Parts: sequence; structure tokens; C-alpha cells
Amino acid sequence: MTDVDADATPAAAPRVLVADDHPLWLSALERDLVARGVEVVGTAADGPSAVRRTRAARPDVLVLDLNLPGLRGDEVCRALGDLPTRVLILSASGEQQDVLAAIKAGATGYLVKSASPSEILEAVLATGRGEAVFTPGLAGLVLGEFRRLGSEAGAVEPAETTDRERPIPQLTARETEVLRLVATGMSSKEIAAQLFLSHRTVQNHVQNTLGKLHLHNRVELVRFALAHGLEDEDTEPAS
Repeated sequence: MTDVDADATPAAAPRVLVADDHPLWLSALERDLVARGVEVVGTAADGPSAVRRTRAARPDVLVLDLNLPGLRGDEVCRALGDLPTRVLILSASGEQQDVLAAIKAGATGYLVKSASPSEILEAVLATGRGEAVFTPGLAGLVLGEFRRLGSEAGAVEPAETTDRERPIPQLTARETEVLRLVATGMSSKEIAAQLFLSHRTVQNHVQNTLGKLHLHNRVELVRFALAHGLEDEDTEPAS
């Protein structure tokens, strides 16, 4: 793994733990992250050790292979419970069932291993910022599943999901606007361009919204927005 721009890493890089059962891949990824200023607080080669070491080290980001011995990646996510560590799945599989199982278990994002080293580094940094990162094409799959689940929930409890215009008292008008765009799968940069805001301003709105709604990451924000009918119907989902 090479060809990553060292200047791409900000000063406040996340603390990261990497779990993968392929020693060469694990050492190469660890080496690349460290070389770009990311603090790697530990590694793991199987599911149970990934859970133990994540609970002990409490990293900002767990970069997690899906097919680990002992516990699969989605099982690791569930075992971590309410730990604030954000999980980025980095897997050779792009199969629909694997992607949805990981996200439903609590993963923040999902990247296939065919991504370039620079894409992997940016995904780790974005995950540390609380953004949901997906290999192109997978974001639409995840959003489609959330919509399906939201529709099923709406058929049972329509009072909680049918009023698109009902305000969320905790949020400002701008935060609600940003949340609508988050629900389409747009990144902070894309939202910033659409609303003519700075990237940092959008990130601040997202972080404020997470705090006000007592949520942990953008995947949970998407679930919340769709459950409350806040998806912006005039905006195409990100692919």
C-alpha cells in the first residue's frame, strides 16, 4: 500500500485499532496509517481479540475486516454495544447481505479492499469525523434498505413517521436542512457545495445534531431522518 499524500492527514488524526486476519495486509495498513500521522493503538487478528482490545483501548475508529475467525465483523460490532468507537468495515466482500448485516450491527461505513491506499486513509479520517463512508454504489443500497425498514415501521406506527413537515424542536432550521441532505447519503463536502457553506460549518451542524439527538454517527442520523420523514425528496441519493 503506497501513494498516499502525507499532507492529506490533519493534525487531529483519530486513534485507530485495526483488525484483520491477513498478516501482510494488516502490517501494510498499519504502516501506512502510522506513516501519515495516524495513531494506531493496537491490532487484532480475530474477532474475540478485536472486541477485547477495542474495549481496552477505546480507539476513535476500529478498522474491521468482515470475515474474522472467532467472530464475524458484524458480530464484533454487536459485541461492542454502546462503545463510542466508530467502526469502518474494510472487507474483500461487496455482497449486499454482508454490507447490510454490518451496517445493521452498528458499523459506520463500509469500504471494499480494492480501494486505493489514499481512499482507505481518507475513509479512516472521515470515519473519525463521524461521517458515513461507503464504496461507491453501496450508499444507495444502504439507504434503500433504511427506506424499506422505515416503510414497514410506518405501516405499523404511522403516527410516528407520516408527517414530513413536523419540526424537531431540538434542531434549528439549518440543522434540519442539513439533516435532510444527510438522509440522502450526501457527504459533508457535497452538502457544503449545495448549501454554499464551508465544509467545516456543515461538519459542525452534523456534530451539533448528533449531540442534540443523542446519536453516535451519521448512519444513526440517516435512520433517524428517514424514520421522521425528513428525507429531501428533491435530492438524488449519493451512489
